[in-house]
Amino acid sequence: MPNQLNGVDIVSSLPSKLPRAILFDLDDTIIEFHALAAPAWDAAISGIKDELQGFSPIQVRDAIDRVSVTWWADPERHRLGRLDLARTRRQNVSTALRELGLIDDDLVDRIVKDFEQRRFAGLRLFPGALKTLEYFHEAGVRLGLVTNGDGAGQRAKIERFDLARFFDCIVIEGEFGVGKPDERVFKYALSQLGVDTGDAWMVGDNPSWEITPAQRIGLQGIWVDVHGTGLSAHDGHHPDRIIRQISELLDTLPPKSQVGST
Repeated sequence: MPNQLNGVDIVSSLPSKLPRAILFDLDDTIIEFHALAAPAWDAAISGIKDELQGFSPIQVRDAIDRVSVTWWADPERHRLGRLDLARTRRQNVSTALRELGLIDDDLVDRIVKDFEQRRFAGLRLFPGALKTLEYFHEAGVRLGLVTNGDGAGQRAKIERFDLARFFDCIVIEGEFGVGKPDERVFKYALSQLGVDTGDAWMVGDNPSWEITPAQRIGLQGIWVDVHGTGLSAHDGHHPDRIIRQISELLDTLPPKSQVGST
């Protein structure tokens, strides 16, 4: 079960009253992101299948996956690579094609460009995400958005879905200088909101980067188990609450018509 740890149900232990502030992650918390990569890669590679010199799209896709998994597994490469995703993708696709004997920089550029266009076009908000942000915003809860990645890429997502209107503070790794799980990110966001850690929640999909580090400095940690994997006894993470999507945050709160006096 996704809401169990050591066989025990993790139910909401949060009070029914509203917090003074909530920090939200962006990708795979508000916007569906990582699940869209696979179909975008498949479509981009299939689009140039006649130029693969006898290799099948599946073979090329497997090579890109193999190179990418190895590359992203290194924490320092991960930190630097996510600040310039276009360059990182080109590097990994180029390496993968070269391993197959396909040396063609123009082909690399076309694959990556097609992938990026398809992935951005496919971005979508999770069901109920806007309703949830509207609820807290109208209730007077101070909202912060804390997201890793480059400024231009993350700002493009924020603008596309008109999300900035909900947030009193937006902290993007590429603009701020450090990213999650660095505690300075959470502390800075809360300082901008004028709220102490004990009066705030952190909501995100990555327990290691968002939930546990936020809890260490006093925030309530709410894990969005977007993939439904659940926790195991070996994870070492203990969220205050587990949900599958952020709209579930409203389940224990009063109707919008009753808020405004918190």
